[in-house]
Amino acid sequence: MKRIICTSNAPVAAGPYSQAVEAGGILFVSGQVALDPATGKLIEGDIREQTEQVLRNIGAILEAAGYTYRDVVKSTVFLSNIQDFKTMNEVYSKFYPSEQPARVALAVKDLPLGALVEIEAIAIKSK
Repeated sequence: MKRIICTSNAPVAAGPYSQAVEAGGILFVSGQVALDPATGKLIEGDIREQTEQVLRNIGAILEAAGYTYRDVVKSTVFLSNIQDFKTMNEVYSKFYPSEQPARVALAVKDLPLGALVEIEAIAIKSK
């Protein structure tokens, strides 16, 4: 059985997908870009500001589902410019200061709405 997660504290899905789906005790958070949940618009800013917004959006979805950042076991980071890798990591490490999840980061040709970064996450509740 699956449970669809939806919160107004994170951006509304911009297509035919859910913010997150919980199934079998695992939470799958859809890729998030730096949308302001209040306006639904991509925030203005550099990779640092966009990464912070993306991770806040993921945090809001985790919270709505009853999870925390500590429950994240895997994430995937998509960057529109691999040169942003170091700065993204600096921001990312503030949200995951210890026991970091497994992760892959890669550059892609384009991201939705001209975003600089998109991150998806998988979480399992800590016992």
